[in-house]
Amino acid sequence: MNQPSTWTKTIVASMTSYIDAGSIVAGAAGLSLWQQFLGMENWQVGLLGACSSNALSAAIGALIGGRICDLYGRKLVYTYDLLFYILGMLLIVFGMNYPMLLIGYIIVGLSVGADVAASWTLIAENAPAKNRARHCGTAQLMWALGPAVVLLLSALVNWFELGLFGNRLVFGHLVAIAFITWLMRLRMPESEEWISNKQKEKELVASGVWQKNSYWDLFTNPANLRGILLLIGVYMIWNLAAGTSGFFLPYFYEKAGGISTTASQALTAILFVTSCFATLFIFMTLADKYSRRIIYCVIACLYIVAWSLLMLPKAYLGLTIFTISSILMGINNGSGQQAFYQMWGAEIFPARYRAAAQGFSFFTARFVLSIWSYFVAIIVGNEAQGLPIAAAILVTFATISMLIGTIFCPNTAGKTLEQIEEERYGQ
Repeated sequence: MNQPSTWTKTIVASMTSYIDAGSIVAGAAGLSLWQQFLGMENWQVGLLGACSSNALSAAIGALIGGRICDLYGRKLVYTYDLLFYILGMLLIVFGMNYPMLLIGYIIVGLSVGADVAASWTLIAENAPAKNRARHCGTAQLMWALGPAVVLLLSALVNWFELGLFGNRLVFGHLVAIAFITWLMRLRMPESEEWISNKQKEKELVASGVWQKNSYWDLFTNPANLRGILLLIGVYMIWNLAAGTSGFFLPYFYEKAGGISTTASQALTAILFVTSCFATLFIFMTLADKYSRRIIYCVIACLYIVAWSLLMLPKAYLGLTIFTISSILMGINNGSGQQAFYQMWGAEIFPARYRAAAQGFSFFTARFVLSIWSYFVAIIVGNEAQGLPIAAAILVTFATISMLIGTIFCPNTAGKTLEQIEEERYGQ
């Protein structure tokens, strides 16, 4: 069988980001409708956000899936977990009560988390050293494209006043995309990088010069620990703000600005359309050629400004402020912390730890987000009177993430994974 091209492998793996972000934003787009249909109280809304693919369930999926990827191969998780995703999505599509909705979100999140660890690792391992940011950026592009499509579809079904049935249709389109992606993945080979590394590892263990690696090496090996702390500092802290916008932003716009559901979804669609362009023309175009430290710093600062605008008193909030904030958030989402995290997570670890490291850092980010998601709806309140307080907290998180990534940005541009490993770990 002929090997698929590098770009084919990248695009098929990147579809994980489409269905991950798409599932999060589909829930956000219909949150008010589901709340009305099921009569959900604030704590139930918070629990749904905390246990969804935006937070806890995805965190657990990544933790388990990442380790399985390193032990038994990327393809095992990469191929079959989409079947669980489809099952969870069908529970949501046909959900008639709160338990069905919650269980569906949990199953979707578990499968998405495991898939992220496998897919993002595969992309980096297949990518040429000189164009790794371009390939890794494809997943980021899909992460923006999924929500953009979801929100435009949501605006369309709302225009036709389809109500909750329209939101079910939006979730249904993600089921179709996941099934097509699953069929395509059946043709994809295992990572050559993982196969080669696994063979060398077996030979060294058999000869007695190497001990079989342990999961705890992630925390006891100094180079591993430095890498884990970098990823957590960059991604986990930033994701508290990004996860909030991903699930609650339309809800904030409607409650704080008094705008319609259709308008709030269109504004959030602008955010993700902007993300697509930012990924294409900033991260994918510039990050292989110019200073990653400068790019990271500038884009991270835009995110601080975006959340600062939402600290304004409710009387000043409206379509203009929301549009500016959405555009700035979109630029950051497309070419900021997550794009760099995804790339660094694969670059700075050897193959034997790579997926587990991404899985653990992803777990940490979404686990902490799940705790924050539970409280953010309560902080903001029924009429968004607490939005300035929540925004001020998120500005603080965004600033910390900007400083950590700027100061500790690794020098990996243009280097092969083997070169990076030798620099960080020695021979």
